[in-house]
Amino acid sequence: YTDEDGVYHFTNMIPVGKKFHVVVHEDRKAINFRPFNNNSYDKLILQHSKSHGVDPSLIKAVMKAESNFNPHAVSHKGAQGLMQLMPDTARLMRVGNPFAPDENIKGGTRYLKLLDDTFLGNLDLVLAAYNAGPQRVIDHRMNVPPIEETRNFIRRVKFYYQRLKNPHDS
Repeated sequence: YTDEDGVYHFTNMIPVGKKFHVVVHEDRKAINFRPFNNNSYDKLILQHSKSHGVDPSLIKAVMKAESNFNPHAVSHKGAQGLMQLMPDTARLMRVGNPFAPDENIKGGTRYLKLLDDTFLGNLDLVLAAYNAGPQRVIDHRMNVPPIEETRNFIRRVKFYYQRLKNPHDS
């Protein structure tokens, strides 16, 4: 399970009052999960990072938190691709195919830059807007909205971001 700080915990006991996922089943076959740092998209991340002035570690942290590097991911709310762009956001960022890694990363990076400019570089507000939508941040008087999913998303992305920027500290 993941705690409130975004830290993963593995246990052989069912955690009380927590949502959890079984990693190793009774028959001891581990499910397939991706490693923390997937380098498959580094070239595209760096390219779009330079084009739009967004830290590549932040792009990668958002991608890890949103899709775990799965270009075919679709959320229950309809977000699509590596950076989990909602259809309206994809259109706004001129993404024709949200499942094409290059287009998705470009659109997600452009959106992060737009949010960074809108919220004056405040990372918590940028991430809150990325997750819950910029209007919700504005409606909450330029504060992180009191949405548990959004607060967890911010913690998770910041955890990954720090780990990606300082890989030897983990």
